[in-house]
Amino acid sequence: MAGWRRRVLLVLAVLACVAGAAMLRLLAATPMIDVAATATADGRVLLDGGGTPQLQALQGRVLRAVGAPGAPPVAVDADLLHRVPRWQTSDERRAATLAQQDALAAALAGGTVALHLEGGLVAEVPATPGGLARIGLLAWPLFAAALLLPLSGAVVLLSQPSLPSALLVLLCTAQALGLGMVAAGSVRGLGLPPGLLAFDMPARLALDAASAAAVVHAFLVGRHPAWAVAVWLCSAFGVAAVALGTVSPAWPWAQGLCGLLGVLALVAAWRPPAGAPDPRRRVAARLTLMALLTWLLANAVVMLSAGRPALAAATAAGASVAWALSVTTLLLLVPFLARSRRLLRELALLAGIGCLAASLDLLFVAVFAVNAQASMAVAVFVALGVYAYARQRLLEHLLGMRLLTTDRIFELLYRAARDVQRRPERRLQRLAQLLRELFEPLEMSRNARVPAQAEVHDGGAALVVPLRAEGEGRTGLAVQLRLAGRGQRLFMPEDARLADRVVEQLRRAVAYDRAVERGRHEERRRLAQDLHDDIGARLLTLMYQAPTPELEDYIRHTLQDLKTLTRGLAVAEHRLGPAAVEWKSDLSRRLAAARAELEWRCDVDEARVLTVVQWSALTRVLRELVTNSLYHGRAQRVAVSLEQAGNALTLVVADDGIGRDPARWAHGLGMGGVRKRVKQLGGRVEWRENGERGIVCTLVIDRFGEDA
Repeated sequence: MAGWRRRVLLVLAVLACVAGAAMLRLLAATPMIDVAATATADGRVLLDGGGTPQLQALQGRVLRAVGAPGAPPVAVDADLLHRVPRWQTSDERRAATLAQQDALAAALAGGTVALHLEGGLVAEVPATPGGLARIGLLAWPLFAAALLLPLSGAVVLLSQPSLPSALLVLLCTAQALGLGMVAAGSVRGLGLPPGLLAFDMPARLALDAASAAAVVHAFLVGRHPAWAVAVWLCSAFGVAAVALGTVSPAWPWAQGLCGLLGVLALVAAWRPPAGAPDPRRRVAARLTLMALLTWLLANAVVMLSAGRPALAAATAAGASVAWALSVTTLLLLVPFLARSRRLLRELALLAGIGCLAASLDLLFVAVFAVNAQASMAVAVFVALGVYAYARQRLLEHLLGMRLLTTDRIFELLYRAARDVQRRPERRLQRLAQLLRELFEPLEMSRNARVPAQAEVHDGGAALVVPLRAEGEGRTGLAVQLRLAGRGQRLFMPEDARLADRVVEQLRRAVAYDRAVERGRHEERRRLAQDLHDDIGARLLTLMYQAPTPELEDYIRHTLQDLKTLTRGLAVAEHRLGPAAVEWKSDLSRRLAAARAELEWRCDVDEARVLTVVQWSALTRVLRELVTNSLYHGRAQRVAVSLEQAGNALTLVVADDGIGRDPARWAHGLGMGGVRKRVKQLGGRVEWRENGERGIVCTLVIDRFGEDA
C-alpha cells in the first residue's frame, strides 16, 4: 500500500477512535442509578441490589413507579428494562418504553430519583454519573468491533478503489453505527442518554435498510443501474413511512422491508453475471444467505417471546446483539474475498470468532437460561471449533494460502523456460507440467473448446487454459484443470490471469530461442562458407603444388577434415544416427590410409538430436583418439564401440598398439583437449592398458540425453 494510503487509513483510524471516545464519554457522564433490575413473570420490575448500601437494602423489592422528589410518579413495568425499541414488536409497548425512559431521564436530571416500591415505600436515591465503570464487559468488544468494521472496509477501498468497495465501506459504517447503539444500550444501571431510545427505531431501521440496499446495489453493479436506484428509493420511502408513523404496526413493516431487501440481495447474488464468472461472487452469495437465515432466526426468537414480559427485554437484547455480531462477522470475512493483506485477514477472522463467542454466550443466557459459567464454556468451545474450521476453509481452501509465493512462481517459471530452451519441441508438455505445479489440480485433461484466454468455469471448480492458438496449419490446444489445490480451493480470476501470463512468457522464451538459434545457424553457415571458399581453395592449391607424395596425401586428408567440419557447421540439425555414419566413414578413410583395420560397433537412438556442441565435441574426440592410436601407438587394429543406454552414452576406443602405462603419460594438447571436451559434455574419461598390448580409452556421459 502506498504511503498516502497509509496516511488516509491512519486519519480514518484516528477519527473512528475519536467518535468512540465521544460515545464512551457521553455514557460515562450520563446520570444513572447504580442498581440491577430484572423482570418478573407477571411483568413487574424486581430490584436485585446495587452498588451502594442504600440500594443494596432494596434488594428483592418490586419497583412500581419513578419520578423526581415531590413530583407525580410515573408507573413502570417490564417495558422500562426494554432497551431495544427496534426489536419491540408492539407499538403500544414501544410507546410505553419510551414514556417510562423519558420520565426516568427527567428524574435523573435533578440529581435525585424517588423510587416508589411495592407496599407504599418511597426511597430517594442519588443519581450520579457512573463513569467508565458502568460500561460492562459486553460493551467493550462491541465498541471494538464498531471501530474495526469501517477500517476493514477502508482497507479494501484503498487497495481496490471501485464502486463495490465504496458500497462495502458504506455497509461497514452503517453496521458500525448500529453496533455502537447496541453497545450503548448494554451499559449497566438504570438511565440512558436522553433521546437515545427515541431514535433507536428509525435510526437502526435506516442503518439496516441502507446496509441491505448497499448489498443489493453491489450485486447489481454494471448490470441494472436502474434497479439499484429503485432499491435505494424503496428503502428511503420505507424508512420514512415507519419513522413518520404512516404505517402501523411499525415493526412488521420494518422487518418486511429488510426481509424484501435481503431476498433481493440473495436473488441478485445468485444470478450469473455477464462476462467471466467470478467464484467470489458465489461465496459472497453464501454469506448473504447466512445473514438472511440469521435474521429470520432472530425474528422468530423475538416473536416467540413477545407475549412473555419476563423474557421480552432479554430476548430482544440478545437477538439484537446476535444479529449485529453475526453481520459483523460476515463483513469481517470480506477482506478474505478481496485478497487484502494476510495479517488483516487473520485479525478479521479472530475478531469475527470473538463476536460469535459473545453472541452465543448472550443467546444461551438470555434465551435458554443457561448458567453463566456453563454458557461461556460452551460458547468458547463452539467458537474455537468454528475458528479451526473457518481458518482451514478460508485461508487454505477458498483463497489458497498455500499458493506459491512470487519467488517460487519465478523459480518454477525459470526452470520451465530453461527446459524449453534446451528442448523446444517439449514446450507443450513442459507447460502442462508447470500448470500442474502451480495449481495442483486433481484432474487435468484436454478441453474441446480453445478459448482466447484462460477462463474460470463451474463456479471456480475448473480452469481452462489455451496452450496453443489456432493458425499456422495447426489446431488449437487447451487443457482443463479441475479442483485446484488438490481439491481444497477454488480457481479465481487471478489464477486465470496468472495462467495467461505463464503461457505468454514461455511462448516468448521459445520465440526468443528460435530467433537466437536462427542467428547462430546463419553465422555458422557464413563461417563454413568462408572456410570452404578461402582456406579450402588455398589447401587445394597447395595439394597440387606439393613436392612429395607424402605431403600431398597429408594435405588431401586435411581437406577432407575441413570438408567434414564445414558440412557440420552448415547443417541446422544433427541426429545421432547420421552423425555415427559420418564418423565411421571418416575413421575408415583414416585407418585405410594408415593400412590399419577398423572394428565398428554402434547401438544408439538414431533419432536423438545432437546440439552443435555435442556433435563438434564427439567428432573431435573420436578423431583425436584414433589419431593417437595410429601415430603414437602404431596400431594395426582399432575397435570403436558407441552405445547409448537411456540418457547415458558410452564411447570406447581400443587399439593393439605399443602404448602402455597411461598413468605415466605426459598430457599434451591432444589428451588435454579430449579431457576438456568430455568435461564440457558433462562426462568423464579414462585410459587403461588393453590386456597385453594396446590402450583402451573409455568415455562416459551420464546425462547425455538431457543436455550438454
